[in-house]
Amino acid sequence: MWIANFFVAASATMVLPFLSLYIETFGNYSADYVQRWSGFVFGITFLVAFLVSPLWGRFGDRFGRKKILLFTGYGIAASIFFMGYVSSVTELFLLRMFMGVVTGFIPTSIALISAQTDKKTAGKVLGTLQTGTVGGGLIGPLFGGALADGFGFTYTFIITAAVITLATTFVAIGIKEKKIEQTLTHQRKSMIEVLRYVFGNRMLLMIMIISLIVQTANFSIQPQLALYVSSLLSIENVAFLAGFAFSVTGLGNLIATRSWGKLGDEIGHEKVLLICLALGGLFFLPQAFVTNIWQLIILRFLFGIQIGGIIPCVTAYIRRTVPLSVQGEVLGYNQSFRFLGNVTGPVVGGVIAGYWTIASVFYFSTALFIIAALCIWWAMKHDNEKVVKNSVHAS
Repeated sequence: MWIANFFVAASATMVLPFLSLYIETFGNYSADYVQRWSGFVFGITFLVAFLVSPLWGRFGDRFGRKKILLFTGYGIAASIFFMGYVSSVTELFLLRMFMGVVTGFIPTSIALISAQTDKKTAGKVLGTLQTGTVGGGLIGPLFGGALADGFGFTYTFIITAAVITLATTFVAIGIKEKKIEQTLTHQRKSMIEVLRYVFGNRMLLMIMIISLIVQTANFSIQPQLALYVSSLLSIENVAFLAGFAFSVTGLGNLIATRSWGKLGDEIGHEKVLLICLALGGLFFLPQAFVTNIWQLIILRFLFGIQIGGIIPCVTAYIRRTVPLSVQGEVLGYNQSFRFLGNVTGPVVGGVIAGYWTIASVFYFSTALFIIAALCIWWAMKHDNEKVVKNSVHAS
């Protein structure tokens, strides 16, 4: 599963560096038109995925997660393949929209492994799985840019689709899903009942809100990062250093994610989330005050280390607390919150940078991390008080 996630993440991110350049090949468009449609084409995938993710989780709980993996994997491959043959921005937009519908491979793989993992080691195992996703996300843009330069856009889409097809076929042949006991069938809940369960569990709801806050904070600076790097430099290779500043966060994530997950197994995933959120804000704020590129790179690396603990601990917490019969659907809702953050982050960051300065985006995102830490602390405090009150009544 790690290998499949690595290749799917790498292949899915291969096309991101040259989307705007690809749009320019469709006609003689103004820079404003290309920038606007690049944002639309990029964002529509996450927006649709935000709406669809809970459905994939629900279908996986009911019909089996391996079937969903195969459907979404081949669906992503087909959408990317046909992107190589579009002749207009509208066609590309529609295919990216369809890609959002089938963007359920990695979340479903997390649900599959989570359901088949011992609760006591869920954080460690899911942290290891995340290294494949993060590693693929780091390598993908580098290979995508190289392939586009060497073979052209069309062949890059074809190669990307072929790699995802192979990864999905690997899952079809090499992954076996343990069947959930039939006794769970009578426990199936409607979507309304699952939503009531989520909103009725204070800590679980806070976990999902934190997923939204973290993604919003993390993605708020991404569109502005190249401009921010250029303001720190007086040399020409801004694109490379901007890419490096972007990727080094993923490198820190890759290094630390398994260790954070293991620590969560030992001391509690809520506690690790609180630590990661507090340190995330601590390392995000100074980025507004850097005076050279290497200060920024070091701080973004340290920030990436803290971010690495959030996804595996969130998933492991859901694994430990949510009934197996609805676990995939609940993970789908959590993934929806993350996808929503992927959309709102760049929009909010762009508005803040436009009205004030890029440094203001760091202030805003730091405030979000502080709010998220306070939310998890508040939920932990109330849960502890509830445990104490129940033990008093029991005695």
